[in-house]
Amino acid sequence: MFKEVGEFLFTVLSLYPILGAMFLVVGVLCYKFLYQHEIQEFQRIAPEEQPMVTIMIPAHNEEVMIEQTIHYLMNELLYQNYEILVMDDGSTDQTPAILARLSAQYEKLRVVRVEANKGKAHAFNLGLSFAKGEYILSNDADTVPEVDALNKYMNYFLSEEGRNIAAVTANMDVQNRDRLIEKSQTVEFSSIVGTIKRAQMGMLGSMYSYSGANTMYRKAALIDVGLFRQDRATEDISICWDHQFFGWRAVFAPEIMFFMNVPSSLEMLYLQRKRWAKGGTEVWLTNFKRVFSNPIKNLPKVVLFIDQTLSIVWSLFYVVSMFIFSFTLMYYLATGNTERIQHMFAMAFIFITMEMFSGIIQLIASLILDNKGRKFKYLIFAPFYMILYWQMNAITITTTFIPAVKTILGFGSGTWKSPERVQMISTNND
Repeated sequence: MFKEVGEFLFTVLSLYPILGAMFLVVGVLCYKFLYQHEIQEFQRIAPEEQPMVTIMIPAHNEEVMIEQTIHYLMNELLYQNYEILVMDDGSTDQTPAILARLSAQYEKLRVVRVEANKGKAHAFNLGLSFAKGEYILSNDADTVPEVDALNKYMNYFLSEEGRNIAAVTANMDVQNRDRLIEKSQTVEFSSIVGTIKRAQMGMLGSMYSYSGANTMYRKAALIDVGLFRQDRATEDISICWDHQFFGWRAVFAPEIMFFMNVPSSLEMLYLQRKRWAKGGTEVWLTNFKRVFSNPIKNLPKVVLFIDQTLSIVWSLFYVVSMFIFSFTLMYYLATGNTERIQHMFAMAFIFITMEMFSGIIQLIASLILDNKGRKFKYLIFAPFYMILYWQMNAITITTTFIPAVKTILGFGSGTWKSPERVQMISTNND
């Protein structure tokens, strides 16, 4: 009995990447041909009819990028009725001085100083008390939306079925593409993430996470769910689930683009993925009871939850398997058992080939779909993406599992550290 169950689980986990890739391809087709809520033609909203929007920038030690970002937001956006509210969360660099100078230059810019660094969610929640807008655009200090993004966002909220929309999240693209590690993230952010969200919306009508770097929220929906959870590593994932459990709609709008800086070193990439992995596990633990208390009513969330469960278990399975493989290989090398060594490498080759095949399917589908195939040239960086990022995701999920459990037990912290920035502002989505 236990042997059969073990073999079944081993088979499922081994095939999980291929099954996941198939799910994404089917989901994308559903989104393209069945999903009815994507806006195809955007209407220009007259200035006198534009709802007030607060662009909120939670910032901690952002001296490298904050000035360029604010200049862009003040001068380039094709929207009139908005303000910029910067929540300076205990910055200790030149960020306060830069913001003071910019406040004197721009009437629409306001700055609120939080003396102690208590995290992005805390700064955002506090900022809602000062925000004048009915709608809040969460905008990272290293991120800029396309020039007509606010108008496109508001098209969704002002549509006939937009009354129940809690948030609209945009499609991300990468600004800095000089290094190999950055080009690889172009594959991921520009295509993979957007494909996952399309598949979830197309098949389930819901999604796992907003894009925290640029998402438009309805202020009333944020207040309705009790604002952002301040002790979570990823506030954008938590609030997305909270909104949907409260009956609000979460919307992905792939035709709205924003541009962000991505980590340009392995150290910063690891810290970013470590935070994402911890936040994902926290949401998984938080929503277990809510999802399965009424699985029929929560069927789309059950599917998302099962997928997240398989992702976490697969990561643990992968890391443990690598340790077992390494120690077994060393044992056979020490004993000179060449037959077993050949067998091990043959099985490893089969496993890696399956993983690469599923990844290629997913990448080709996403690169063709996103931006009408203009990112297809980045397919050449796919092997590096799959080798590096899959390993890192598995490792970070494994190493942050216990810290995530501690957070759920009440020992979490929302403080943050800004990644290294590269000065660059661009809206070229090619």
